[in-house]
Amino acid sequence: MVAYSFKSQFEEPIVAREKRQTVRGFRKRHARPGEPIQLYVGMRTRNCRKILTPDPICVDLRQVLIAFDPSSSNVISAIEIDDFRLGSAETHEFAIHDGFGPNDTEAVRRMGQFWLANHGSETFAGVVIRWRDA
Repeated sequence: MVAYSFKSQFEEPIVAREKRQTVRGFRKRHARPGEPIQLYVGMRTRNCRKILTPDPICVDLRQVLIAFDPSSSNVISAIEIDDFRLGSAETHEFAIHDGFGPNDTEAVRRMGQFWLANHGSETFAGVVIRWRDA
């Protein structure tokens, strides 16, 4: 079983089932489709707590590439999943599923600002992991 830690801002969207994916860098082992995954806030701290019980099930694992343009109002210039470039509407849906607001017209901009603040403006390559309720 694989565990993922989230910033506290994502706890409520995960509990509300609005956030059903996470973008992560490459590592030795990620969740595989069909496996349960554990979602936490504050992992490796004394304030650690599990977000969902029962554990959700991984349904999808794909490579993702996120390109940035800090001079753009949205900051994110492109998202590719398995070498398929998302269109404007699909990029918006991606940001919503990543926890940046249901029905939020500013979801892509908010996601871009989050990425700049937490990861810098270099192109990001990693994976997107999606889950469903157990």
